[in-house]
Amino acid sequence: MKSTVNIGYVIFLSVVAALGGFLFGYDTAVISGTIAQVTSLFSLDSIQQGWFVGCALVGSIFGVLCAGVLSDHFGRKKTMILSAILFSISGIGCAISCDFNQLVIYRIIGGIGIGVVSIISPLYISEVSVSKYRGRLVSLYQLAVTVGFLGAYLVNYWLLQYSLDGAAKLCNPALLKIFHTEAWRGMLGMESLPALLFFIVIFFIPESPRWLILKKKESLAKLILQRIYGNEKDVQFELNETRQVSQSETKSEWRLLLKPGIFKAVLIGVAIAILGQFMGVNAVLYYGPTIFESSGLSGGDSLFYQVLVGLVNMLTTVLAMSIIDKVGRKKLVYYGVSGMIVTLFFIAFYFIKGKELGIPNVFLLVCFLAYIFCCAASICAVIWVLLSEMYPIKVRGLAMSIAGFSLWIGTYLIGQLTPWMLENLTPAGTFILFAAMCVPYMLIIWKLVPETTGKSLEEIEKMWDK
Repeated sequence: MKSTVNIGYVIFLSVVAALGGFLFGYDTAVISGTIAQVTSLFSLDSIQQGWFVGCALVGSIFGVLCAGVLSDHFGRKKTMILSAILFSISGIGCAISCDFNQLVIYRIIGGIGIGVVSIISPLYISEVSVSKYRGRLVSLYQLAVTVGFLGAYLVNYWLLQYSLDGAAKLCNPALLKIFHTEAWRGMLGMESLPALLFFIVIFFIPESPRWLILKKKESLAKLILQRIYGNEKDVQFELNETRQVSQSETKSEWRLLLKPGIFKAVLIGVAIAILGQFMGVNAVLYYGPTIFESSGLSGGDSLFYQVLVGLVNMLTTVLAMSIIDKVGRKKLVYYGVSGMIVTLFFIAFYFIKGKELGIPNVFLLVCFLAYIFCCAASICAVIWVLLSEMYPIKVRGLAMSIAGFSLWIGTYLIGQLTPWMLENLTPAGTFILFAAMCVPYMLIIWKLVPETTGKSLEEIEKMWDK
């Protein structure tokens, strides 16, 4: 019997879940356009300014810790609904907050939403996908994150221009405050629009069929699988495969994590999640404009460079999506991380010898964009795909939470340490350190991570058992 897949329906489910990635990207990036205004309005010192930027990361860490337990108990769909509610509350709350403390509270609420959706959206996509297309479908999430970054940069730029030009004509006092006198409120508040859209469209998708099978709701799971697969043979095969692996263990989730094969997978996930942050990607995204200014490059509008970096990031993710299931996860990492090492050394060389040799500042911009290209084409595209498919179904949510927790810890640390490293290690030393951290990452992928391209989730689970 010929196998057929309703790929249009699978894409629809994946796009809806990937909207959570857009909110992730927007909430993370929008802060860059509000720092100066909020600092001036509330007279923040350097510690308070750092807390304003970092408080969402604290919320993200808490959200990641809760996400796995919530999704394994209540289901993937209900947990995504919770994240949409958190994003909506955060956006509206930031726009109407009365003081700095309220603003921080609403930013933390949004951060919890980020942490939850960073685990559940790729997890859901992975569980409704078919093996042949799973890599590029899960990559939709990362693409949505990059679109969220770019969207935040564009909204910040547009609202800043609008506040200087047309917003002064607004008659409503509340709108005048949000879009003119305190434009940062509009920047943060705009998040509520895609959040409300996310909340609505989630009700048009079903629960994950694999989660339903795990919870002994096979009749509901079968109905969903029948919409995904075109014939009864494939439906029955998926039911049997998932049932077999979900019934093979009767231990509790935490005890199951300590099973040798699974424990190894968890440790590998933690290692690649945290190492990925110390290869410089977030340092470049967060502090790129600062580094540009220190080199004398950004004499013009710094928002232009942010948009340019965001555009390269998004377009490269589209490229990675189109080839991840053809080239394979591991090869993408080999090629991309090798390119990252080269570009990081070029950046370091510029800071060591650039002025002495008269190298133009635009060389640094080109190196940054090349680094973003290599990074977006490899580790950024691959990490969530691997984490969403490498764990057994009984502990998938919990194990992803552990890996996600380490990722957010790494993000927080690199955000806090980068200014110190730039000052004490010099920019050249900082980028050489980032290049050095690429080596153990590539070794782990080479020696310890199996190639998962084209394999079903159940086949991957059996690989760890061996």
